[in-house]
Amino acid sequence: MRGANVLVVDDDASIRAVLVGLLTQGGYAARGVESGERALETIAREMIDVVVTDVRMPGMGGMALLSALVTSFPDLPVIVISAHATVPMAVEAMKLGARELLMKPFDRKEVLAVVERTLSASVDAPPSIPIASCLAGTSRAMTELGDLVGRAAQSDATVLLRGESGTGKEVAAREVHARSARKKGPFVAIHCAALPETLLESEIFGYEAGAFTGATHRKPGRVELAAGGVLFLDEIGDVSVATQVKLLRLLQEREYMPVGGTHVHEARVRFVAATHRDLEAMAGRNEFRSDLFYRLNVLPIWVPPLRERLEDLPMLAERFCREAAIRNGVRMPRLEHDAVAALASRDWPGNVRELQACAERLVVFADSDAINASDVDRDAQRTKRKSSDPPVDSSSLDDHVIDAERRAVRDALARASGSRTLAARLLGVSRRTLYNKMTRLNVS
Repeated sequence: MRGANVLVVDDDASIRAVLVGLLTQGGYAARGVESGERALETIAREMIDVVVTDVRMPGMGGMALLSALVTSFPDLPVIVISAHATVPMAVEAMKLGARELLMKPFDRKEVLAVVERTLSASVDAPPSIPIASCLAGTSRAMTELGDLVGRAAQSDATVLLRGESGTGKEVAAREVHARSARKKGPFVAIHCAALPETLLESEIFGYEAGAFTGATHRKPGRVELAAGGVLFLDEIGDVSVATQVKLLRLLQEREYMPVGGTHVHEARVRFVAATHRDLEAMAGRNEFRSDLFYRLNVLPIWVPPLRERLEDLPMLAERFCREAAIRNGVRMPRLEHDAVAALASRDWPGNVRELQACAERLVVFADSDAINASDVDRDAQRTKRKSSDPPVDSSSLDDHVIDAERRAVRDALARASGSRTLAARLLGVSRRTLYNKMTRLNVS
């Protein structure tokens, strides 16, 4: 992640200079601005990978900036700096969409660790899907899902969301929260697969001052930040057996102890977990604890793949095209019936998220006021090698792959008039992934 562009937002020139200096020494391309307004101007014209912002600033404060970024740049991670012991402020930041928190006072190692962790988690994070779009549909599968989500929301029992990648499990988790009595409390997500085991425990449970070298102050964990709301444990099937033991106590006893702590704390949260893995098979191989599985599997909800809800595809495609047109400031092309039929004939291994990316490409690449089957066929040809292409010499396979990637990236950037954010959407990858490809492929 070294070389990533970090924007520091703080009205205090001395703190701003310290943070920029620390990040620059750590190998990042860091720069600072003094206000939320300046931050938005900078992000609109420059390639920024992560934002680090203070909360209290004249004019647009950190919370207002965070809210604006979540709305306009949902895939841009934001780290919020909070004063020591202001846990309510930290909770509010998490509710608004902050990815990480830096508690004052902070030291060099902590700053670098938080920025690196945030960037690592966003490398392959897929673009966001609006709740209404992902869970919309009149098919039997979606009707049943909506009913189960509504029933689950009215209880306080643990929910386990299961299904393939790209089906919208996190969106369903947020819908459980939004329909529940805890909707005014925070929704705090932790992506278990994105954190190494050494950090996962302290992120979930927090730590006390002196718990380890560099722990100069107490830091609340996600359990504490989610108090009164929902703690979402994403990709729960990817945690180690050692961490599973600690999670079992958390779910079973509803209590936890921060790293380095001596007092037990009550977990005042509702648990929602998600996984694409076969937990039963993993339990049979002793890779996942059976007792933890039973604690998680109280209210199991399966989110259906797109191929099992093809009746919803016309409505989803229409909605995604409309959203893409609004987002990109272009006129909405008409989606012809033959185009919908062509879309319905595809496999969609990436599910709803893949359909969203396809719709954006169709809208941006549209040559007329209508999208038809030939446009859908051309999109399929752009996104995979033609079956009629001559066999590739295995000795030069890597070169062919690199050339194909370079052409795809350049084509997307050209179509997006140089906008990296739009180009990433057209390619169906995160901004960070696009930046990594541009660097690796030497594309400017």
